[in-house]
Amino acid sequence: MRPIRFLYDWVLSWAETPYGSPVLFVLAFVESSFFPVPPDVLQIALSVSKPRRAFWYATISLIGSVLGAILGYYIGLKLWETTQAFFFAYVFSPETFGRVENLYHTYDFWAVFIAAFTPIPYKIFTIAAGVCHISLFMLIMASIVGRGLRFYFVALLLFFFGPSIKVHIEKYFNYCVVALTILIIVGFVCIKYLVG
Repeated sequence: MRPIRFLYDWVLSWAETPYGSPVLFVLAFVESSFFPVPPDVLQIALSVSKPRRAFWYATISLIGSVLGAILGYYIGLKLWETTQAFFFAYVFSPETFGRVENLYHTYDFWAVFIAAFTPIPYKIFTIAAGVCHISLFMLIMASIVGRGLRFYFVALLLFFFGPSIKVHIEKYFNYCVVALTILIIVGFVCIKYLVG
């Protein structure tokens, strides 16, 4: 856990520099394919210092993350044979990857959406999408929806409540996201049955 804590603190340190925004973009980009620390950490820190720019930081996170998802997709699609040993050794286990591959056979859009929106490691899903030859367009759309909801949800809280909400976001973020995911899925299911 020490290396992850070191990376976490290192990411946070960028919030106090003039390079916070470009580093946020790079962080969102690499987190979608191999980096372990999510961009929310830096996005929250930057937004706490400048709440009026919270939606701008969410936009940076979204663009970087979706572009990073495309990189993850191409790693899975074109480079998996030469890179899988690295990923299995340092990023995720073969067992976890196998479970994600199985999910794609039934729930392609929903698998990406839930991974993009929740604290589930997103990089596993972007790479597996390429390995499983999932539609790139579908990956991009699900990423925009899932990651957009996630990053703008954080921005909304920080924009309206400012620094006082930071402690609550860090403490309860995962629970809120899981609850919102369930509500969204239930909503889509209800719409499907009402329209059908």
